[in-house]
Order: sequence, then C-alpha cells, then structure tokens
Amino acid sequence: MPITQAQLTDVPALAKLVNSAYRGETSKQGWTSEAHLLEGIRIDEAELNSYFARPEITILKYINDNGEIIGCVYLEKTANQRLYLGMLSVNPLLQNGSIGRQLLAAADEHAQALSCTHIKISVITTRHELISWYQRRGYMPTGETIPLITETSIAKVPVDLLIMEKPV
Repeated sequence: MPITQAQLTDVPALAKLVNSAYRGETSKQGWTSEAHLLEGIRIDEAELNSYFARPEITILKYINDNGEIIGCVYLEKTANQRLYLGMLSVNPLLQNGSIGRQLLAAADEHAQALSCTHIKISVITTRHELISWYQRRGYMPTGETIPLITETSIAKVPVDLLIMEKPV
C-alpha cells in the first residue's frame, strides 16, 4: 500500500513536497498553486515537527515505488466528531493522476476509524476549480468563510477561506 502514516523522519521530505505543491515556480506546473496569491513558503520544518507531538494529528504520506513521498495529507481530529483535512499535497508533476483522490479515500477511512461523522476542509474562496474538485468528492460549502492567517506567507491580496464539509 503506497499510503502510510508519516513519521518524524519524513519532515524534510514533507516540507519540500508541500512547498513545491503550493508555492514557487515548481507549483505552477500543477493546478494547486497558490503562488499567484501568496508569497513565501507554505510550511516550515519546525511547524511540521510540532505536529508529531500532538496525538490528535496524523499525516498520511503517499510513496512511490522508489520510496519517495509524492503526496500527503494532514488530518486532525477536532470537536464534534469532526476530522479537519488540510495540506493535501501532490507533486505538481504528478497531479491529475488519482493520488489526491486516493489520499482523500484514506482520510475517509481514518475518519471512520476515529468515529468521526464529518470531514471539514478550508479552501481559498477564489480557487473555484479547487472548490469544484472538492464538491465532486462530496464536500459542500457550509456558508462560513474565515480570513487566512499565516506566519510563513505574505498575501498579495486579501485571502479568505471557504469552509466545506462532507459526511463520512
């Protein structure tokens, strides 16, 4: 199975993957880039390291036949039987190859194992193609939006996040 739980030793590879999927020139080769909206990095190794000290957080990784991490997803059990899903990342050169969909399916299984009833995500409100992609996978807008708050990036324009949710 190419999807397993990430370990602390995976942090450098995870940081490289996530930043390449969302920011910089490499990200522009895929369709999940936020480089036109935000400058800076998506996440640093210190923040990733901190996740492994929190039992409510799991990061799943997708590895290829060479053992390289080419996809990942952040999962956090929150209140009200919810699982927050974030940082869904796939190598920009391999996007549109079902890796993201497989990670979402693994997230569904993880949510069920934790007895969660819903999975919640946040998507940049102006990323209509991404919102549509999630809607095709069962996520629906809740009507709630929140401002993006980040310490590792600088917004080029005001950025808000749309909260979406799906039952598990």
